[in-house]
Amino acid sequence: QMDVHGRIREVLAETIREELAPEHQQLSTEDLIKALRQRGIIDDVMKELKFVTDVNETERTLAPKRSTHFVDREPPVLKKSIIDPTRRYLYLQVLGGKAFLDHLQEPEPLPGQICSTFTLCLHFRNQRFRSKPVPCACEPDFQDGFLLEIHKDSLGDASKMVDATTMLSICDPVHMVLIKTDTFGETTLVASYFLEWRSVLAAENGITNVAVELLGVGTESKVSVGVLNIRLEMYPHLNKTLSSEIISTQFSLERQKTAEKERLFLVYAKQWWREYLQIRPTHNTRLVKIFAQDENGVNRPVCSYVRPLRAGRLLDTPRQAARFVSVLGHERAAVIGGGGGKQEQWCTLLAFLCRNKGDCEDHANLLCSLLLGFGLEAFVCVGTKAKGVPHTWVVTCGSDGTITFWESLTGHRYIHRPINPDDPPLVEQPKPLYPYRTIGCIFNHQKFFGNCQPSDAVEVCVFDLHDESKWKPMSGEAIKSVCPPGATSSVPPFPPLCASTIDAAVTSNEIEVQLRILVSEHRKDLGLATVWDDQLSYLLSPALAAYELERTTGVSAGNEEFQDSVRRAVPDGHTFKGFPIHFVHRNARRAFATCLRSAFCEEIICCRGDQVRLAVRVRVFAYPESACAVWIMFACKYRSVL
Repeated sequence: QMDVHGRIREVLAETIREELAPEHQQLSTEDLIKALRQRGIIDDVMKELKFVTDVNETERTLAPKRSTHFVDREPPVLKKSIIDPTRRYLYLQVLGGKAFLDHLQEPEPLPGQICSTFTLCLHFRNQRFRSKPVPCACEPDFQDGFLLEIHKDSLGDASKMVDATTMLSICDPVHMVLIKTDTFGETTLVASYFLEWRSVLAAENGITNVAVELLGVGTESKVSVGVLNIRLEMYPHLNKTLSSEIISTQFSLERQKTAEKERLFLVYAKQWWREYLQIRPTHNTRLVKIFAQDENGVNRPVCSYVRPLRAGRLLDTPRQAARFVSVLGHERAAVIGGGGGKQEQWCTLLAFLCRNKGDCEDHANLLCSLLLGFGLEAFVCVGTKAKGVPHTWVVTCGSDGTITFWESLTGHRYIHRPINPDDPPLVEQPKPLYPYRTIGCIFNHQKFFGNCQPSDAVEVCVFDLHDESKWKPMSGEAIKSVCPPGATSSVPPFPPLCASTIDAAVTSNEIEVQLRILVSEHRKDLGLATVWDDQLSYLLSPALAAYELERTTGVSAGNEEFQDSVRRAVPDGHTFKGFPIHFVHRNARRAFATCLRSAFCEEIICCRGDQVRLAVRVRVFAYPESACAVWIMFACKYRSVL
């Protein structure tokens, strides 16, 4: 790009003329480098080599380990991105933010002090990136560069260098999600933005600067949260740029096309709903959800929130996928003010994964997508739980007619056997174990059915989807027109799942050490000494592994060996007590406070008696993204005096 070789040759020729003429001495490499330095060439080259990504930050999809008293042991490994000169790249630099007015009063963080941070997550054509966390401030100091490959998924065209006209037809936006992490490690979604990058195709020198105004989410989707300065650069530079008129024409054509498809779908959906109400007037009270609002307050067809998602080598079985979805945090969308109303917000997948928590709809959409990826016939069900609380869950229809409900928040599975209301009273009916009461509609990425059976109660519901007297279908063509792959510009593409960046052994150890300190301090306050039994602690491991295995597969194993080892470790006349508990966060203090609320666990931690020995074991199971299941077991053994 700079013709470095040519310039070095000139300098060398010059140096050799100057230095070697007087007496024919040997020139060392140092002399040559010194000559290059003096002429500023090395500095120029160093400036140009800016495509370097910090491995620890991009490959770790987690903020770095929070450390208050020790320096992180791993030095940042700089990995050079390998640039293939035959491909097109978009180099996106985030050069700071401004006007984040919520953080106007934020004091400057002191060195070493833990503070709230902003992290920017990006997704573009199956590639994901994450910025380094920066302290929250009115003008957050984002200084990050991301190298986005324009042709990632279709290798067929990647061999030729894509020209500007071809790139103009690539309408995938760069999806940017801004996450705030507070001092306790809790995450909140600040903004979700779709960056239209194609304006760079008209830039004179292949570089364009844009100021992106980020709007809030949910109820604040019209309020500005701040501005990001972004610089876009095509690499290698384009030989021929497009005129800005061509680009704006393309954008308006795409918008018109999308708007027309959405208008036609809306007309169809209204007609479908009118027909559905004509079947029975009571249908207007059923939970039939055709559209849902995303985090930006945009109404989208529910079918567009689901599509087959393959987890690569990160998840092996559908049940493991259900376990993964259940350990993502559950949190309702926040409502400002009282009234107890539920603010409804279905998140795009990137926002849900980066935040690492979401509402039951987000969980059900992700689980349904993963089950579809595993080749099952899966649908999201919209209905209610006890007391009429709206809820979503997943159903799979087996080829042999088995109907299975999957609860996305817990990972539990229930076989559904409908009660036949026409049976004589003496016929024994199946007792439903699931918590669901009514079901209004079911949908996936290609189908939508409204429940038109006489009763919408789940226990009498028959899942014969081909019978139009039980389920009113929507036209598959209509759904295809507004959901991928038919609709391109209006619906954000799904990001791939990322491997976990949590080191399970290190994290287990850290939490365990913190819990030991908390227990010792708590007992000290009660005037009790604490003696830890390391061997007993180690013996608790198999139990924790068995609990996780049972949650994932539904099979319990290895209990006999655990009981046997504990019996051998606890001498005659001594009592053993153990208390296992499960969390989906890694905050030791919060976990300890929860444990103390259980009377049985408090009894163990505050155990008095003769020869009291305490044990605690922590086992962290890492799942994709930054999800993890944390099992903790407290135990004690003491001599029974009474």
